[in-house]
Amino acid sequence: MATKVYIVFYSMYGHVERLAEEIKKGAESVEGVEAKLWQVPETLPEEVLGKMSAPPKSDVPIITPSELSDADGFVFGFPTRFGMMAAQFKAFLDATGGLWRTQQLAGKPAGIFYSTGSQGGGQETTALTAITQLVHHGMIFVPIGYTFGAGMFEMEHVKGGSPYGAGTFAGDGSRQPSTLELEQAFHQGKYLATITKKLKGSA
Repeated sequence: MATKVYIVFYSMYGHVERLAEEIKKGAESVEGVEAKLWQVPETLPEEVLGKMSAPPKSDVPIITPSELSDADGFVFGFPTRFGMMAAQFKAFLDATGGLWRTQQLAGKPAGIFYSTGSQGGGQETTALTAITQLVHHGMIFVPIGYTFGAGMFEMEHVKGGSPYGAGTFAGDGSRQPSTLELEQAFHQGKYLATITKKLKGSA
């Protein structure tokens, strides 16, 4: 049986989705791991999204809360809103009460990735405040720590991410994830998938 890793994200302008794609590649680089991209439902009406100049959503399937129980491990991604996860992702997690009551996600590993508009915009607070969601589900938070090596100590170029997980800076929306940020995302996918596979194998 393949180890299933779900990369579940919300992305308004595409930055988080770009990281998600690399995380998927990293997860799939681990033998015996099957990775799948999912996006959470949008909560804003089209009229509002139009005023925000948000591009159309991609064709990545939209997940329902019940589908989470099929996975062995997760990487959750979202942009930051005032130092916390975007409301769209919070709304999705708020709908997982049924899974919480039966603790269907308990013991499953989960990582977190994110994007912010600026360097002080919540790269770490977003991850820290998101951990509460995992705790109530009994999930195991898997940070990347400093396993990415030298890339964690980059000082010459702007780089998102932290020991909590991969990240990028969106700026005014025109900046795209850098090569180093994408490499960190790939690493996170591979790292989380490796741990998920080990946990499943020992169960």
